[in-house]
Amino acid sequence: MKLNLDSLQEMGAFAPVDLAEETVTWRQDGEDVSATVFVKPLSYKTAVSEIVASRENTDALAARIAASICDEAGEPVFSVGDITGEADPERGPLNHNLTMALLEVIGRVSGLGKSKSRSVTKKKSGTSS
Repeated sequence: MKLNLDSLQEMGAFAPVDLAEETVTWRQDGEDVSATVFVKPLSYKTAVSEIVASRENTDALAARIAASICDEAGEPVFSVGDITGEADPERGPLNHNLTMALLEVIGRVSGLGKSKSRSVTKKKSGTSS
């Protein structure tokens, strides 16, 4: 196989354009809370945002969440400062449970940790109780 745009596209080497609609569930004040999020699969743009965050001595995980979690139109829901708490010190950073749940849903959409073929269609799944 020769490396070119056509062969890469046939292999699925480009991040899907469609957003994945997912349910994120986390524990808040002793109760399970769920919300619908839209997730951009990890891509070149995510890698760049993480490198920029590293160079600017900001948080790479916060950059990953900020680059991946978006609204229905694909616009970011969070800034890095929203996640780290720097945007509003009185509000503070995202709590641990929500942070871990968001990272898990990003990993699930991007197929991290599992060898599976990635679908480019929207999907909806969640954590069952």
